[in-house]
Amino acid sequence: MEATASSSSQGNNEGEFVLPKTKSRKRKQPDMDTSDISNPSSKRPLFKPLKAVAGAGSKGEVRRIPVPPHRYTPLQKDWLKIFTPIVENLKLNVRFVAKKRQVEIKPGKETDDIGALQKAEDFVKAFIVGFDVDDSLALLRLDHLYLESFDVTDVKPLKGDHLARAIGRLAGKNGKTKFTIENVTTTRIVLADSKIHILGSYQNIQIARRAICSLILGSAPSKVYGQMRTVASRSANRL
Repeated sequence: MEATASSSSQGNNEGEFVLPKTKSRKRKQPDMDTSDISNPSSKRPLFKPLKAVAGAGSKGEVRRIPVPPHRYTPLQKDWLKIFTPIVENLKLNVRFVAKKRQVEIKPGKETDDIGALQKAEDFVKAFIVGFDVDDSLALLRLDHLYLESFDVTDVKPLKGDHLARAIGRLAGKNGKTKFTIENVTTTRIVLADSKIHILGSYQNIQIARRAICSLILGSAPSKVYGQMRTVASRSANRL
């Protein structure tokens, strides 16, 4: 009996499933050298400031601004006023490619400011859109000025005569409404067909845009003037 019991127990042990031992696949991470962190007096690497050409890559970044046909003559007339500040002040290279109908701007060897390329692009875009050269130059001289563009149909989907009447309300008789909005909000506005372009500081652009949207939606100009003066006086008092 004892022999049979021992043989049966051995059989049960042999039938059991035993999990094979597997090696852990976790890689041991190398010990970090915390000597520089623990010791604040350790020397930190000093790198020379990158120039605009080196920061943009080996070939250099190029900005291309397309020129519509109706802006060829103004661009040719005021090319010297556009060319001079970009080359002399920002140290950039600029040219007009007649075949592609676009203005190309790229950094030169003497370009130090990486943001100069963006400033030059905004300056040329503002002129191409329809602003005067003197107004567009403010984008190069001041850092808090921006250019915002939107369409009348973005505010209200108007077509045909309704769209023409909305644009007429924005301009006013002899441009009176547009000039009033510009003077109150200290911005510059260009009405190009159904496109509206506003040049100014961020806060003033928002005030002018609210007034323009109200006129597009059908508000009376006198009511819009009062709202603009109230908002402008509040913002002036805050500053």
